[in-house]
Amino acid sequence: MAKHPFRLLIATVAVAIFAFPIWFMVTSAFKAEAEVHAIPVHFLPHDFQGFAQFRQATEIAPLGRYFLNSWIYATSHVGITVFFGALAGFGFAKYRFPGRTLLFLAVLSTIMVPFQVLVVPLFVEVKWFGWENSYAGLIIPGMMNAFGVFMMRQYAAELPDELIEAARVDGAGHWQVFTRVMLPVSAPILGAFAILHFLGVWNAYLWPLIVATDPAVQPIMVTLPNMTDPNIGFLPVWGTIMAGCSLATLPILLVFLVFQDHFMASATVGALKD
Repeated sequence: MAKHPFRLLIATVAVAIFAFPIWFMVTSAFKAEAEVHAIPVHFLPHDFQGFAQFRQATEIAPLGRYFLNSWIYATSHVGITVFFGALAGFGFAKYRFPGRTLLFLAVLSTIMVPFQVLVVPLFVEVKWFGWENSYAGLIIPGMMNAFGVFMMRQYAAELPDELIEAARVDGAGHWQVFTRVMLPVSAPILGAFAILHFLGVWNAYLWPLIVATDPAVQPIMVTLPNMTDPNIGFLPVWGTIMAGCSLATLPILLVFLVFQDHFMASATVGALKD
């Protein structure tokens, strides 16, 4: 029997509250249209539709192309951002140079600026470079992430300087120290940041909506709301929409399952340090 039943009850209620929208979305993808609107809610499909709603979703919109766009956008964005975040964080943590503290504060100050304030100047910049409706316009403006630099800097600052000194004694240069020493030992925090950033990029809506109006480069999160718009030629079919949304969440689940060990390890790093 649990030692803290009240805490267990609170945790159970919290899990139920957060899990219900996901459960409703997934189960609705297998329901008939009328059953999706049923009151009271059917927690399980009474009229099981199999994969009919998923097939209809792929007929309404080219989900395969949108998935590919999202995958290119998210993986490229995450790879570039994690790499440069690690590089900048390592530099701020382990190198002494004039203005280091001021520059780091300048980087952190960008976190306080709402993205909505930057949308117009960023779009003007992208338009000037001719990057509208391109992967470059989606990826390049956000490839530096202040939060990632902060995470990597805090983690790298706790790593012993003896690692770097030993590598330099063996003849390693600055680049070799970073790629062969710092990156491998930073795998937990890199994995955690990759998960968090992937979630943000995969679910991004405002910036892709503005810069990518061509369906050839639009991510799936931008196109899913269009399936509810009667002006594009059909009335909303909520079972089909739920099927599309369920498919759109699968990559997030897969990424977490792949990187969960790194994510959990990063959460215990502070507790293991002396």
